[in-house]
Amino acid sequence: MIRIDEIWLATEPLDMRAGPDTALARVVAVFGAAQPHCAYLFANRRANRMKVLVHDGLGIWLAARRLHQGKFKWPETWRGQRLALNPEQLQALVQGLPWQWVGPGGAITVL
Repeated sequence: MIRIDEIWLATEPLDMRAGPDTALARVVAVFGAAQPHCAYLFANRRANRMKVLVHDGLGIWLAARRLHQGKFKWPETWRGQRLALNPEQLQALVQGLPWQWVGPGGAITVL
C-alpha cells in the first residue's frame, strides 16, 4: 500500500468540495510543502467530514470520510494551525474516538 511516515492534522476547516488541486494548495499554505510519504488531514467546519491528502513520492491521493452520526474529535484552532499525529492517534481519530488521549503503544497520556 502507500507508505506514510508522518501524519499531519490541520486545525482550520476545509471546504469539502475541494478537489486535489485545492487541497494541495491548502497543504502548501499550511505546512509549507507536501512532503513525500506524508498524510495531511482536514475536516469541514462541522467536523463530520474529513479529507486526507497523501503524497506517495510520485503523486497525490485524496480520500474522504463522512460520519453519518457524531463528529470527529478535531482540535481547537487556538492550539496552532497544525499538529503531528502518530498511527494510533490516526486510527482513533478516524473511528471518532478521543485520539488526544492515545499515546505510543496505546497508553493513555492525558486525563
